[in-house]
Amino acid sequence: MSGLCPALDEGALQQLGPLELAHVGDGVYELLVRTYLAGQGGARVGQLHRQAVAYVAAPAQAAALGTLLPQLTEREMRVVHRGRNAHVHGVPGGCTVAQYHAATALEALFGYLWLSGQTDRARELFERILEENHAS
Repeated sequence: MSGLCPALDEGALQQLGPLELAHVGDGVYELLVRTYLAGQGGARVGQLHRQAVAYVAAPAQAAALGTLLPQLTEREMRVVHRGRNAHVHGVPGGCTVAQYHAATALEALFGYLWLSGQTDRARELFERILEENHAS
């Protein structure tokens, strides 16, 4: 892989497990959240951290996935299914097993989009999450 955002072909992406996709997606999603929050301006670092945690916590990510499901392509749904069914080793406090699996699925989706070079699609889906958050 070369470059900051390498685009892997479908064969290479299929070789990655759902937790590997989720590992990358966790970073991608958090970067999108932090970029959004920093762009809002006027917040102190501690406040930014608390706001970011509210977005990246498993319950919030599970809700975000629910928002996106009707808008996903068939291929994206397969990635989500793989992520949701991944065998995780323990669930952190503050969320249910179902929420943690949904959060892992969301992260796998964002990892897949990033690694396949679909950064515009990742941004588009993130913007839809923000729109839903602002509507509620």
